[in-house]
Amino acid sequence: MLLELNNIYKWVQSGGQKIFLLKDINLKVEEGEFISIMGPSGSGKSTLLNIIGMLDVFNEGEYNFLEDSVHNLKEKHRSNLYKQYIGFVFQAYHLLDELTVYENLEMPLLYKKYSSSERKALVADMLDKFNIVGKQNLFPSQLSGGQQQLVGIARALISNPKLILADEPTGNLNSKQGEEIMEIFKELNKEGVTIIQVTHSEKNAAYGSRTLHLLDGRQV
Repeated sequence: MLLELNNIYKWVQSGGQKIFLLKDINLKVEEGEFISIMGPSGSGKSTLLNIIGMLDVFNEGEYNFLEDSVHNLKEKHRSNLYKQYIGFVFQAYHLLDELTVYENLEMPLLYKKYSSSERKALVADMLDKFNIVGKQNLFPSQLSGGQQQLVGIARALISNPKLILADEPTGNLNSKQGEEIMEIFKELNKEGVTIIQVTHSEKNAAYGSRTLHLLDGRQV
């Protein structure tokens, strides 16, 4: 079992009332699964993804990741856990504008005590895998949306995560680029990487082995 969510509730207080973002979510994810999360805007999809990715906390329930009880961990331990095991692919790329493509890719490796020659080799491998060798000295603002998304995915993968979390990974791309990205995910999943994606697209969801539907913060 890679992760397990039991009876997760998340709410915000507004004018003395609890507004529920997630209600009683239960989810078990085995290593090597490919899961799609679907639902209308405001259904809690991104909140759930951020909780799985340990970027967001919840009010009630239990979250176990590998051998760790995430709900009992201090923030520093949580952050070490996700840096070690989780790669994020966001719709908005989240590349660092002041760093080149090469430096953006190298960034996650600096957290992980790789030697400089190991970092060089890993970055070279990713540049090659995504056909962006010629772009390594450019800044994100000099790239197209599709290229920025490729760099974002390469960066998520470079430290060899067990789990990739993707929030609308093809949202800003044309259909051909979107398809290329989904094919990359499919290949990674074949290689054993677990993937959880939030998507509005039935076509993208179909790449997954199962789909979780949310409505108003609940599983449907």
